[in-house]
Amino acid sequence: QVLLAESGGGLVQSGGSLRLSCAASGGTRSLYAVGWFRQAPGKEREFVATISWSVGNTYYSDSVKGRYAISRDNAKNTVYLQMNSLKPEDTAVYYCAAETVPRNLLLLASYDYWGQGTQVTVSS
Repeated sequence: QVLLAESGGGLVQSGGSLRLSCAASGGTRSLYAVGWFRQAPGKEREFVATISWSVGNTYYSDSVKGRYAISRDNAKNTVYLQMNSLKPEDTAVYYCAAETVPRNLLLLASYDYWGQGTQVTVSS
C-alpha cells in the first residue's frame, strides 16, 4: 500500500505561482508513476500532469503545458508540481495519485492510490 500526502495549496492571485508537494510512504518500491489530477466544483476530476518514477518521463495536459512543471525527488519519495502563471480556471482541489502497474498514465482509472487533496484557489 502507498500512502500519499499533498501539501502546498492555498490562495493566490491570478498570474501568481504555487508549488504543490506529494509525499509518498509505505510501498514506494512499487511506484511506477505519480500524477496530479484536479477537480473543480461541479466538474469531473481531470488529468494535469504525471511523471514516471524511475525514468522521469513527464506528460502534461494541454491546459497546463508550458505553465506547470512536474518533478520528483526519489530520495525523498516526493513529487512536486510547480504551477506558474496561474489563472482563475486553475482553481480546484488538486490530488496526487500513484500508479503501481504500467498502464495508460493519462487515465484516472490507471492510478491505484490517491491522496486527500489540497485546495488551490486563484483569484482574479
